[in-house]
Amino acid sequence: MEAWGAARYGDPCRECGFTWSIRPEDAIAKVATMPDRYGSLLTGQDAGRRHPDLDWSAGEYVCHVADNLRIWAERLAGPALTGAFPGSASPAGDADVVSYDTDLLARARRYDRVTSAGALWSLRHAAAEWAEAISLATRAGVVLRHDTRGEQRPADVARNNAHDCFHHAFDIARILRVRWAG
Repeated sequence: MEAWGAARYGDPCRECGFTWSIRPEDAIAKVATMPDRYGSLLTGQDAGRRHPDLDWSAGEYVCHVADNLRIWAERLAGPALTGAFPGSASPAGDADVVSYDTDLLARARRYDRVTSAGALWSLRHAAAEWAEAISLATRAGVVLRHDTRGEQRPADVARNNAHDCFHHAFDIARILRVRWAG
């Protein structure tokens, strides 16, 4: 198990309580529950609400989580599927992963203009695609090389992405002043 997440956020996470020793299959199951959990949090709420200590509105966090899952799905599926299709020769470094600027992506995608219904729809599809990519990458033995985190296996990505989903559900609960049931 990689140590990046626990070192950065604490174990358990100092804010949301996520435990990093979670089994990969439990992390995958946790991500699968997030579209419904986010939907429950947002039901009857104003997704445009903000918290003074956080950068985004509740709805913008949903967009971020959907995009993050989709990005990680692409990162895992690429190396897993290389050679699976005619003409898909592997470019050098296809397992190299670089960080991306989440705020720049939010501005480019105009998270502030996405409806909560659209964001939740996107999250549901992204979570399903992500689970498929985790499965493909696990079977293929993919090992990503992250520019700041080092080697990452699908199990590491599952834990990191489960934390991102769980932590931002915590953020949304804070924004909406809903009791956090971790």
